[in-house]
Amino acid sequence: MMGSSTLSFHNSLLSARCSPLIKNGGTSFSSSSPTSMSLLHRPRPSLLRLSPNAPFRLTSTRTPRNLKLHASHPNPPPPSSSTSSISNAVVFTSLLTIVLAVANRVLYKLALVPMKNHPFFLAQFTTFGYVVIYFSILYVRYRSGIVTDEMLRLPKSRFVAIGALEALGVASGMAAAAMLPGPAIPILSQTFLVWQLGFSSLVLGRTYRLNQIVGCILVAAGVALAVASGNDTGQMLSGVESVWPLLMIASSAFQAGASIIKEFVFVDAAVHLKGKSLDIFVVNSFGSGFQALFVLIFLPFLSNMRGIPFTQLPTYLKDGAGCFLNMGGAASGCNGAPLLPLLYIVGNLLFNIFLLNVVKTSSAVVASLIVMLSVPISIYVLSLPLPYLQEGATLSPFFLFGSAILVSGLILYSIPQPAKSGSESR
Repeated sequence: MMGSSTLSFHNSLLSARCSPLIKNGGTSFSSSSPTSMSLLHRPRPSLLRLSPNAPFRLTSTRTPRNLKLHASHPNPPPPSSSTSSISNAVVFTSLLTIVLAVANRVLYKLALVPMKNHPFFLAQFTTFGYVVIYFSILYVRYRSGIVTDEMLRLPKSRFVAIGALEALGVASGMAAAAMLPGPAIPILSQTFLVWQLGFSSLVLGRTYRLNQIVGCILVAAGVALAVASGNDTGQMLSGVESVWPLLMIASSAFQAGASIIKEFVFVDAAVHLKGKSLDIFVVNSFGSGFQALFVLIFLPFLSNMRGIPFTQLPTYLKDGAGCFLNMGGAASGCNGAPLLPLLYIVGNLLFNIFLLNVVKTSSAVVASLIVMLSVPISIYVLSLPLPYLQEGATLSPFFLFGSAILVSGLILYSIPQPAKSGSESR
């Protein structure tokens, strides 16, 4: 579920250029107190002899009043090697995220084999289950000192906004999906990237080069064409009221807004934490917590959108739990549970963590490009005979053509340009 557990969404993030690097160097403190100066002027050379490996070294000039205390770190690494290692880490993380994105989509399709009659249960189980998992991990990291009190004191209003936007995205997307033909849903969802570019410029003040803008448009167009795979797109929305496509586009806007706020949280935290890196589980935990809260508020509406009367929801959830565990009378037709649903949950959890790390180290737009790249790859993998999905499928030439457009858009977006002083684009 891309909206509630991925990019779902801030698909916020700092790039290696944007996230602050803690540079080695010294902060000097001048000794201006008369008492301290008189003590330093006494002929005690043994007090001034510090080990060359000491973290602080005392130096003096001919004028005693110029005594300064310098903080130094032995053998500082060259800036170029540090930047190179960061870039390599970002590339490796991005590639691993693509693999996890493909696995997430394939495992979701496999999980729906036993849970085909209970997809709403699976969605709610992951939404509320991740809150418990994320906060448990956050507690362990806090006890170990990785998460600090300063991180936990960051303004919670931003996490409230993230949770509200993602819940609104889920609610509006579910309402629109119930009224739209299947192929139209992923095509309209490609407006997500366009919304991200706009919000990134508006909220974060980012500027994008022409090749990046055109590249993003090509990526969105390529995904839409690959997903459509030769359907009669001209007649796709015939007879559908205009409010439903607009609502699906609004759903993408909500999700894109949440992803940009996540990126803003990482950018702003670098200032509040004085250069320290904000732990991603702080964002994951509080964002997921508030999202679950708003989903709970919208639960009557969401259940009705799935064709489940709210009065029958407890019975539906009970049957869904029985199918998930492959136990009881509801276990009929649930072959593959609980293994397949658990594999999806683990894969989706890892995907969300790595995707947010991409947002932190790169940008929300880059995270969206990664997710979009995974779409045609996932379609190709799902076209192959798989366990529990033996039928396979034949891909049309439109799929290959759309995938080629997508790759060309990624290449165009990634073309390096000479850096201009005072400008920063992603």
